[in-house]
Amino acid sequence: MARSKGGSGLPFEKPILAVLEEVASLRRNHDSGKADLTIEIREAEERAEALTREIFARLSPWERVQLARHPNRPYAADYLELMCDDVVELHGDRGFADDPAILTALARISGFRVMIVAHRKGRDVKEKMACRFGMPNPEGYRKAMLKMRMAERFGLPIICLIDTPGAYPGIGAEERGQAWAIAENIQDMSTLRVPIVVAVIGEGGSGGALGIGVGDRVLMMENAYYSVITPEGCAAILWKSAEQAAEAAKQLRITAGDLVGLGIVDDVVTEPSGGAHRNPVHAATSLKQALMRALRELTGVPTDVLLEHRYRKFREMGSHLYS
Repeated sequence: MARSKGGSGLPFEKPILAVLEEVASLRRNHDSGKADLTIEIREAEERAEALTREIFARLSPWERVQLARHPNRPYAADYLELMCDDVVELHGDRGFADDPAILTALARISGFRVMIVAHRKGRDVKEKMACRFGMPNPEGYRKAMLKMRMAERFGLPIICLIDTPGAYPGIGAEERGQAWAIAENIQDMSTLRVPIVVAVIGEGGSGGALGIGVGDRVLMMENAYYSVITPEGCAAILWKSAEQAAEAAKQLRITAGDLVGLGIVDDVVTEPSGGAHRNPVHAATSLKQALMRALRELTGVPTDVLLEHRYRKFREMGSHLYS
């Protein structure tokens, strides 16, 4: 489970953390009985909240990328623990291996029986290495598709949680058909005869994200990003230096607000003050409400209509840019 506090914080968080440390110090003195500091604590908390609102209201795209990668940010496994009941994880692609970078599970969420398909980054070093920091191999995408077809057979809605810097670029992955696996998933997800809700919860990098990213509704957490390439990769290509990543993030238009305007994302999921890592429970509540709203909208829609709208949604993305 992600921790709501801890660490030195991102550069733009440091003023907030300084005031929060002041609050903690006041609380320690208050609790020790040295003095009644109730008023001082309340004033410091109000300053911290006001400063948080001020800083987060003017975050740059690059700062939102940093938040999407925050080490304490909730991951898919955390959201499953906070949002779902009766979780049963499913394994394997019935062809090569079980890729831990893709998490698939049957679960129940607010009365809906669903299939969960998600990227898994790993929390500690050992798990991160096993999951390749959330970068799936082709067998991960084949595993995802196998479980989504299972959901179709049983009439279960599918929820996909995206959080990856991209598909794994290793030689073995390419030899086993990385691009083929992603392309097949994009094609096959467009024809699945059950509702699909996609949520970008952290990083949404390139084809690695698109491999589980075709849905009837595409949601995005407020401080996530969704892009054809990482800002560092874009900067390295355009300016021959990853140091221009902040400018690349701005030019790529990868934030939730930008992508709603471009018609790529349907809705933005509001995060708690200070980001999802400050209050994972609050973040999970917001995400759950958005997922349930989308599922209720899709429930009962005739299958042919569902598929036609899904096709048009992705077919028409970006078309207004050239009109």
